[in-house]
This record gives sequence, C-alpha cells and structure tokens, in this order.
Amino acid sequence: MNTTVLILLGIVTSIITFAVGYYISYRRSVKKISYIMDALEDGETNFRFVENSKINIALNRMRIIFEKFRQESEVESWSKLIRVLTHEIMNTITPISSLSESLAKDDTLDYKAGLQTISQSSKELINFVNSYRSLSRISAPVKKPVIVSDMVRKVLQLNLPLAKQYDVEFSYKELSKDIILYADEGQISQILINLIKNACQANSKNIIITAELTAAEDVVIKVIDDGMAISHECKEQIFIPFYTTKEGGSGIGLSLSRQIMRLHNGTLELESSDNKATVFALIFK
Repeated sequence: MNTTVLILLGIVTSIITFAVGYYISYRRSVKKISYIMDALEDGETNFRFVENSKINIALNRMRIIFEKFRQESEVESWSKLIRVLTHEIMNTITPISSLSESLAKDDTLDYKAGLQTISQSSKELINFVNSYRSLSRISAPVKKPVIVSDMVRKVLQLNLPLAKQYDVEFSYKELSKDIILYADEGQISQILINLIKNACQANSKNIIITAELTAAEDVVIKVIDDGMAISHECKEQIFIPFYTTKEGGSGIGLSLSRQIMRLHNGTLELESSDNKATVFALIFK
C-alpha cells in the first residue's frame, strides 16, 4: 500500500473518529438538555453536572438562574396572596370587633340587629375561608378521551339561560377537524363556564369559542368576547387568588381555572384584551 493511500486512509479515519465522537457528544448534550427541561417543567432544580466541559458549566448556571428566579417568583406570589388574605379578613373582622365593643358599652343599641350583623359578617368570613379551601384542594383530574366539539356544545347548551339573561349570542368554530383531548371533561367544562360567565358580566354581545390543533400539536381552545376590555392594572392581577373587581365576586374563578389547566399539563392565558375583543386561551401541551 503506497504512502498516498495510507495518508488518505489516515485522514478518512480521523474524520470518521471525529464525526463519531462529535455525534456521541451531541447526543449526550441533547439528552442532558431534555432531562433538564423535564425537571424544570416539574419544578425540580436538584440536578447537577460535573463541570468538566463548557456545556456542563452552562447547564449548571442555567439551574442556578432558574432556581433564583423561581424563589423570587414564589416569594412575590406568596406576598401578593398574603396581602389579599389580610385585606379580606381585616375587612370582615374590623367591623365585627367594633360592633361587638359598641354593643358591650352602649345599652341603648339594638342588640338583635347588631347580632344579626355580626352573624352575617361571620358567615361571609366562613364563605371566604371555604373559597380558599376549595382553591387549595383541587381534585386530581380523571382524564378520558374528550371530543372537543361535543364538550363545547354541551357547555353552550347549558349556558343558554345565561345568554338569554344577558342578551348574548354564542357560537363555536372548530378550526381543525375532529379534535380530541385526553382530559377531565367536567373540570375543563367548568373553566369554559367561568369564562363565559365573566364575558357576559363584561357586557358582551357576542361570545365565540374556537378550537384548533397547532403545528406544534398543542390543542388550543379560545374564548373570545366583545365586552369591556380588561384594564392594564387588572391584567397583572386577575390570576391572583381572591382578586376581584366585581361586587360580591369570590376572586377564585380564574386562579382555580389556571390550576386546573396546570394539572392537565397546560395553561390558561389572557392572550389579549382591548376595545375590539378579549381573548382567553386554554393551551394543552
């Protein structure tokens, strides 16, 4: 075998060796990144990599950044929730305390009326606490195959009295054919009912529900209404438990709905809201 052939053979062998090594390294990196994404989706940051390569160093830094971000987000969320809880409880406890003190000191006051007021305020506080309990104890979804068109039509049929009450037109548009979800139909129907009710109370005249299968194979159900736009301030707050702008509202509907969607490996988002339309999107991954 002459020298030229040996040189060519050596070059080819080197290229193949490099390509194989690169491919193996690439596959390992892909597996690592896939593992990290699975962990982060589950809220876990307990992974570590030996820092013997640039990719491992970068992945460990990603973990630290995500953990810091998550901690800051959790602290902020808990702070907001505590502020809301404190506000609601103090709004009820303060007048009860004041009225009780007045009844104890002033014999001329109407005790029966005072006690009725205290009783009613106490019931409202109990209802508030029960709302919190329902928010923190969502049942695990019982998932089954669900034909989206059938589910939506049942929801719209169920809400016909509401449509008549508020003089609203309902419609459904299926943008992809024969969409099937693997979900808890009762829980998802409850989300749609809540969004429809909110839209009616926002003085909507037309409520459209659409469903489609995206290029990424996500199922997206949208509830679109032409009612009053949600203010910028409210957009930042509407998914916080107990936040409400409606008199007598519990403020748990949207927060509860988002938690249900998370249990379905999805999310509920306010896609947009302006003087033309408000769009909420249920996204199933």
